[in-house]
Amino acid sequence: MSPIAWAGVAVLGSGGAVLRFLFDGLVSARAGRDLPFGTFAVNVSGALVLGLVTGVALTGDALVLVAGATLGSFTTFSTWMFESQRLTEEGEGRYALVNVVVGLAVGLGAIALGRVIGSHL
Repeated sequence: MSPIAWAGVAVLGSGGAVLRFLFDGLVSARAGRDLPFGTFAVNVSGALVLGLVTGVALTGDALVLVAGATLGSFTTFSTWMFESQRLTEEGEGRYALVNVVVGLAVGLGAIALGRVIGSHL
C-alpha cells in the first residue's frame, strides 16, 4: 500500500469514527437510549454501503480506503455487543436477544441489497 493510501486510511478512518458518533447521537436523541437504535442504524447503513462497495467491485487501495478505513471505523461490532450485554445486565435479556438477532438479520439483508444495487450501477 502506498504512503498516500496509508494517509488516506488515517484521515478516512477518523472521519468514519466521527460520523458514527454524530449519526448514533442523532438517532439516539430521536429514538431514546433505552434500546440501542443509534448503533443499529449505524451498522445497518454501513452494511448497506459495504454491499454497494462490493457490488460495484472496488479493488485495491480504493477498497481498503472505503471498506476498511471508512466503513470499518463507521460501523461498530464491539458497541453492538457491549449494548447487548448491557441490556442483559439490566434484566432486559429479551431485548438483548432481539438486538443481536435482528441486527444480524437486517445487517445481512442490507449487505445483500447493497450488492444487488451496486452490481447494477
